[in-house]
Amino acid sequence: MKHERFAAIDMGSNTFRLLIASPGQNPPWHTLHYEHRIVRLGEGLHHTGRLSEQGMQRALEALASFAASLRAHDVPLHHVRAVATAAVREAANGRLFAEQALEKTGIAIDIIDGEAEAELSLAGAAAILDERVREDFLLFDIGGGSTEFIRAREQHCLDAFSCKLGVVRLVEAHLRSDPPSASDYADMIEAANKHLDDVLTSWHGASAPRHLVGTAGTVTTLAATALNLYPYDAQRINNYHMSWTTFERLRDHLLCLSHADRQRIRTIEPGRADLIIAGCAIVEAVMQRWAYPEMVVVDAGLLEGAWLSISRYHTATYSSARLRT
Repeated sequence: MKHERFAAIDMGSNTFRLLIASPGQNPPWHTLHYEHRIVRLGEGLHHTGRLSEQGMQRALEALASFAASLRAHDVPLHHVRAVATAAVREAANGRLFAEQALEKTGIAIDIIDGEAEAELSLAGAAAILDERVREDFLLFDIGGGSTEFIRAREQHCLDAFSCKLGVVRLVEAHLRSDPPSASDYADMIEAANKHLDDVLTSWHGASAPRHLVGTAGTVTTLAATALNLYPYDAQRINNYHMSWTTFERLRDHLLCLSHADRQRIRTIEPGRADLIIAGCAIVEAVMQRWAYPEMVVVDAGLLEGAWLSISRYHTATYSSARLRT
């Protein structure tokens, strides 16, 4: 193929991420460039039902930076898949924002539903999971506005469920004290458990998978903090087993700190010091609900799944064209 570089953009409610890569073997992508920005596009959405002007401006600035990176790495726009999740799909002005982004940056945005989000997250995570864990696992992907739950065996999705449980939503609804009060945290746990009731119902009596796998910024930040891993190294994060004891100790430490003190922890990037508390509540609720003794952490998820989808589409199209000729 003339162009063997592909790119994916994950436009989450909290963080925007860009991956530019060429096809590889293990994992099936060779990273050429990665960048991310915390934009909090979903900030205030819980209360207004709309994307704020400030959030959209931050998002457009991030996409403009991504567009510059795409040009610098000679990635044609038709080799890019940009996926938008909960914030854009739920906001009354979400499609208007997507139109503005296309006009200003040339990046076409695919607003995906919860099922597609779950399938892409599974594809990305399964590509780098240990074989033993991949046999039977529950993958959960915590976002700013939603969390996806996928029961899977190998790379086959048994079922997927997306719920409006996200760290930005929980913070805006329940984090009222600094440091967080016991009642703040208990309210977050209670809110998370209400959504887990719906997850359990969606399984129609099926049992929880053998292994629990977490992906996205909350769990990778927790893993990096537990390991005191700085600078961040995705290879050390992938397939890291965080025991309940390790999580519990880290949770208790974070809950005792003020926002400013959490922000001074070098493994917690700017803009995530409040969200990590809500993330702990979701992780705790999940581990306790199904009595998981540990959580396997993977760095790959939705972003890598979107990259796989665009690269495989063009590879298949190119191969088909060659066969016809």
